[in-house]
Amino acid sequence: MNRLIGRHKEQAKLQTCMNSERSEFVVVYGRRRIGKTFLVRRFFEDRYAFSFVGKHEVAKDLQLQEFAKALQRYSGSAFVPVLKNWTEAFDGLQKLLASVETPGKKVVFFDEMPWMDTPKSDFVMALENFWNGWANMRDDILFVACGSATSWMVDKLLHNQGGLFNRITQKIYLRPFKLREVEQYLEENHFNWNHYQIAQCYMILGGIPFYLTLLNPKLSLLANMDELFFSDAHAMLRTEYNELYATLFKRPENYLMVIKLLTERKEGYTRKEISEKTKLGGAALTKVLSDLEQCDFVLSYSRYGNSKNNAIYRIKDFYTLFYYKYVQGKDTKDAHRWTHLSSTPQVMSWQGFSFELLCLLHLDEIKKSLGIDRILNDASAWRSKQTEQNTQIDLVIERADRNINLCEMKFSTAMYAIDKDYEQKLRERMSIFQAETKTRCGTRITMVTTYGVLKNKHSGIVDDEVQLEDLFAETDETRQRNRIL
Repeated sequence: MNRLIGRHKEQAKLQTCMNSERSEFVVVYGRRRIGKTFLVRRFFEDRYAFSFVGKHEVAKDLQLQEFAKALQRYSGSAFVPVLKNWTEAFDGLQKLLASVETPGKKVVFFDEMPWMDTPKSDFVMALENFWNGWANMRDDILFVACGSATSWMVDKLLHNQGGLFNRITQKIYLRPFKLREVEQYLEENHFNWNHYQIAQCYMILGGIPFYLTLLNPKLSLLANMDELFFSDAHAMLRTEYNELYATLFKRPENYLMVIKLLTERKEGYTRKEISEKTKLGGAALTKVLSDLEQCDFVLSYSRYGNSKNNAIYRIKDFYTLFYYKYVQGKDTKDAHRWTHLSSTPQVMSWQGFSFELLCLLHLDEIKKSLGIDRILNDASAWRSKQTEQNTQIDLVIERADRNINLCEMKFSTAMYAIDKDYEQKLRERMSIFQAETKTRCGTRITMVTTYGVLKNKHSGIVDDEVQLEDLFAETDETRQRNRIL
């Protein structure tokens, strides 16, 4: 098993729970493939008083049979108990834990807990009774609940209005890796990829740890993508999509409808626009958008000068974007499709869009590079109200020192050369922004590029530069996430 990369903040939380003088109920959640189980297993080194993994789309009776086998295995008994319901299951767990005489916390690990909550199973009620009626009154139980169905984890545990209200003592939300953590993983596993190649990888797989484990250090980046997506009809990440949303949401149709819509326009849609195009509205749309945000599939951000109620929603999951662009509906027998496409204008254009998203997800790193990470600031997007202008800025950073960074993001294979036409375009864009917003702040053209801006007679329009290398820097956030225990 690979060494645990990052997650030091999360490990520190688990250690605090281990050292506490009370019983702890810990919720570990996050999207599928993010490394929840791996974190728990590595931290506790698979030393549990009891552990159980829920089964996907398995009826209550079969879940209980498997639970009974787990009780038998951990108790060392020769007999498998017969469990009629989850109340009896938790009674059996209580008896097992009460018999354990080892000092310190007794660790109980329930993995994929949402799958245990089958229709009319009364699973949550039984869990409430177990915790409130017994475990919570002790000081030696560390109960870890884990699950990929983030909406269930939030609704049933974190926002529980019944017996588990305010009973969760620690919550750990796992996010995708940043570029810095991806680099650490690749170095640990003997990949000799530079920052440009790592960024290319990130723009396909994102910072999803499991996807990184599928990479082969003996293959090039292009060959790895061919193997994972295009080698045959059963390629690992070609079939992944069919399971990804189905395992997260019990009724994925509405979620997939919104996801497909958001893949169609890079700048995203407002809630009103999503409602108009999908015919979803009210509480149903609110839940879909909230769940997709909680699962790190969708990013919402405000437009400059507008309230949060007018937020823009766009896809933030790189894998989903790549799948829809190059895999979905593509009937190809080319096992080397990505190698053959990689240098085409189509892919270069797609990389430009993906790099914009990569930058938005590394906003803290951009702010640090600009030296404004200690200054109060607000990030948003801006689009001209004059439709004939068709002018937009994907990243606007308004600062407390009365300066505004208008950020342009460009992905290229060499230093980016600003020509006469692009200089004029930048000037016009800044002028339109100043006129429509009536801002009295100073406006600064900021270029975020792979290798910097080439110095020429048109580059003087640029006030600030950020390079790809800067996006790999350690920030206050990653420093906190990766602080050594």
